Amino acid sequence: MDRRSFMKTASLPAVALAAPRFAFAAEGGFNPTLASGWRIFEVTSRIEVSAANGAPKVWLPLPSIEDSAWIRPMGNLWQGNAASIQQVREPVYGAQLLAARWDAGEPAPVLEVVSRFATRDRAIDFARPGKIAPLDRVTRTLYTQATTLLPTDGIVRQTALDATKGARTDVDKARALCDWVVDNTERNPKTRGCGIGD
Repeated sequence: MDRRSFMKTASLPAVALAAPRFAFAAEGGFNPTLASGWRIFEVTSRIEVSAANGAPKVWLPLPSIEDSAWIRPMGNLWQGNAASIQQVREPVYGAQLLAARWDAGEPAPVLEVVSRFATRDRAIDFARPGKIAPLDRVTRTLYTQATTLLPTDGIVRQTALDATKGARTDVDKARALCDWVVDNTERNPKTRGCGIGD
């Protein structure tokens, strides 16, 4: 990735930022084209902390999934007036985050991040999936183990077993779980964190 090309396409309005700090991280040697099926996306996230109480902190997810067959991160550009801004990696799953911290008393905390990534379509015919390497035990355990906020035992396990009863293949089980979620989930706008439903 050529930094100058990225800078030309990702110039950020610094007018609203009193003293912007600027950083860039990118990977070189990858040149996606439409002819090869790749599409490039640019996502801008702007964080403005209103009525900050104390020293605000923000953790903003960055594109971090990389599979040369279908998705490639192409870099992140950020600026803001935080006292500290650094790119960090979550130690268990490897998710990349931008961590920003402002000093107490900052009147208008702001952070703007531009992330670029390339992606292309991929499709798997589940009737003829081809040869897929089985997951090793460590990887399977990592992605199926319970967490504090995502239990996999008790009522969750029983509900999953009930929803997939009679399903024989992994695809049948996935479809049964999807159908169960569609049939049994509803949005309640009064639930905290539910969002506006758009």
